[in-house]
Amino acid sequence: MKLRDLAIALAVVASTLALSSAALAAPPASYHAPRNAIGQPDLQGVWTNATITPLERPPALGDRLVLTEQEAHRAESGNAARVEGAAQPTKAGTKVDELPSCGGGQTGPACGYNAFWVDPGTKVIRIGTEARSSIIVSPKDGHLPLSQATRTRIRNAQGNARVGNFDGPERRPLGERCLVGFGSTSGPPMLPVLYNNHYQIIQIADEVMIEVEMVHDTRIIRLNDVHKPSNVRLWMGDSIGHWDGDTLVVETTNFRPDQTFRGATANQKVIERFTRISPQQVLYQFEVDDPVALTEPVKGEESLNATNDRVYEYACHEGNYALPGILAGARTEEKKGREMDGARGEVKEEGGQ
Repeated sequence: MKLRDLAIALAVVASTLALSSAALAAPPASYHAPRNAIGQPDLQGVWTNATITPLERPPALGDRLVLTEQEAHRAESGNAARVEGAAQPTKAGTKVDELPSCGGGQTGPACGYNAFWVDPGTKVIRIGTEARSSIIVSPKDGHLPLSQATRTRIRNAQGNARVGNFDGPERRPLGERCLVGFGSTSGPPMLPVLYNNHYQIIQIADEVMIEVEMVHDTRIIRLNDVHKPSNVRLWMGDSIGHWDGDTLVVETTNFRPDQTFRGATANQKVIERFTRISPQQVLYQFEVDDPVALTEPVKGEESLNATNDRVYEYACHEGNYALPGILAGARTEEKKGREMDGARGEVKEEGGQ
């Protein structure tokens, strides 16, 4: 579902209801997570963060973090209606340029998938009983606090990328290259995307492993350790963690410059907190701090919901016919003496919010 669809659904009901605000979520004092065999709070299992709640809040909702149940129901039922419409068979003889809305709300040539292949979620985020209007909880308006210099840098980078963007695989997004999942699904922070939003957590005495369904990435969090030297830059950064009561606190640094959060620099620092707040839910909180790119730290909250699904191998490289097709198409156009049709050079990660 396109983010604008959720924004429209939420804005319609927001106009009729009084504004309210809510503090950051706190684990219920009455619940204590079960312990595993080594005495740690047990986070193990398969969880999903699939949701129709966007990263940034629809502007019409202002500072409102918590939705009424009426608003949540309208957003979810509106989404269900759009999914049902997108799942209808395409009429015979329809040309590519005539394709109606497909998976993710795209139309025409942008229809890389139809509704059958996507699974972005059907519900808004609920932390306990609270229905949320955005993943971002701070700043108060639910928007990324990008500095003006960062916005300028992003615009300039997009402009420069318009030349030679199809010259080789290194110019393409990481998701196309099957290196890490698109849209920060691998994290940190771990964000929901168009499909494959499952995570399997496994714990041992001195490490916690998070297996990410997209694109079969595995995060290793070393407990009670120190960071690697600053010149060691890793996919998904360098994560160390410790237990604070029932909460697993994870600090990640040493990011690669080509894998950062929404315009942040490689020197960003991400703090995550995993707290099991019920048998069926883990409260996932994150904070991204980058004084160069952000005017203030950005904080977010998601629910990781228990599922009986299994995490299967995501054989991205083995089935990655798109990348050679993209590059071969560019070579064909060059032989004809023209550039690629459309927005040549705009590198945009699929499914990013």
